[in-house]
Amino acid sequence: MNVIITGASRGIGKAIAEVFAANGHALYLCSKNEVSLYKTMEELLLKYPGSKIKAKARDLSKKDEVENFGQWLLDNGIRIDVLVNNAGNFLPGSIQNEDAGVLEEMMAVNVYSAYHLTRKLLPSMVKQQQVNGTRGHIFNMCSIASLAAYSNGGSYSISKFAMNGFSKNLREEMKPHHIKVTAVFPGAVMTDSWGDYDNSANRIMEAEDIAKMMYASSQLSPQACVEEILIRPQLGDL
Repeated sequence: MNVIITGASRGIGKAIAEVFAANGHALYLCSKNEVSLYKTMEELLLKYPGSKIKAKARDLSKKDEVENFGQWLLDNGIRIDVLVNNAGNFLPGSIQNEDAGVLEEMMAVNVYSAYHLTRKLLPSMVKQQQVNGTRGHIFNMCSIASLAAYSNGGSYSISKFAMNGFSKNLREEMKPHHIKVTAVFPGAVMTDSWGDYDNSANRIMEAEDIAKMMYASSQLSPQACVEEILIRPQLGDL
């Protein structure tokens, strides 16, 4: 399979890339930070010799760069088997006192990036299903914050609620085209967002936990679709 992953240079995105690479799938990666992205690609190529991995650094909070990344995929004739809309950012705060522009920033990277890239690639995905029966799968990275409000969620939580709505609508639209859509709702995961948090007691999840569940969902029969993956720390979120 060809697997497109955004936000792939670190955290959950990098873990997703690794689990697909470990199972022999071709990867097409995107992230804003060029240095981190190519470092990730090099690490994966060293660990999994013979893997097909290409990468293109783009800031997906900007529509023109989303379009550019999508066109790069199409121009190279890449069949879109799995699209993972994982690009995102987290800025804590509350609606009443967060800085001006935070909502726009959160919506741009957490929602609009997925919306514009999906729209760019969907015609090709629909056509390949009609022509040769290739059935695609789209994963949208939501959050536990997509399901319940919390005190310091602010615009981040708003954007993740929107991402959930996008995923639900897309799922209904894609049913006749046999393209699966899965919304992913992770609870607390040990990524850069947690800064220097001490997880030596394994209180919160590892990025690999999310990646493994997503990979398993991608391997089911064509008639089976995992609509939602809700995964939280065994002791609950902090």
